[in-house]
Amino acid sequence: MTGERLRFDGWIAGVGTASGTRLVVGHWPRSPFGAFSDVMVEHSDGVRVLLAPSRRIADFVAATYRFDRIEVVPVTVSVGGDTWLVEAGPLRLRLRTGRRSALGLLLSAVPAPLARSPHWAALCDGPARLLMPGVRTLGRAGPGRREWYGARGLRPVVAAHAVLDGAGLGRLAPLDPPVAFGFGSAPRRPSLVRVTTTVELSPAGR
Repeated sequence: MTGERLRFDGWIAGVGTASGTRLVVGHWPRSPFGAFSDVMVEHSDGVRVLLAPSRRIADFVAATYRFDRIEVVPVTVSVGGDTWLVEAGPLRLRLRTGRRSALGLLLSAVPAPLARSPHWAALCDGPARLLMPGVRTLGRAGPGRREWYGARGLRPVVAAHAVLDGAGLGRLAPLDPPVAFGFGSAPRRPSLVRVTTTVELSPAGR
């Protein structure tokens, strides 16, 4: 028996910094909660922090992923051409993306209905692990939840500047070690991924 399926359509940006702090931004123009953005922060010591725009969203995300601390703060994402500006409470992050790679062009051809399918996610899981260590497209997400990702585009992040709690986080770096919020990480190479994310709730967990 399948449970309720909640779909989030948007982008995930993942970057590392020279300080060892890694950042994962979710920007969701279409979701069961309306349009919103959130940020997951993992510090060099492994402490995981969620920056969410409302208590309702914070509760849902925290039931799906693992965090040591949750902060409900204003979160905004502004996009102008190849530049993204993210402001989330104590964090200010500016990203610049590059041109799509061959893989990015291939992913952009994936039809939306296919990207929503768990069977497609299962088929892509093996190649994703091989091509991008740490990345998974299908797995368990919190008690009574299953989650899968359908990538529909990929661009490299070629520049980033981040300030957290008033301190600069240093130059752009690989997302290494992989982040540990859920069953998989964002790509090691700083990237912006166009994605449809589906979270399936077990019938008892609705």
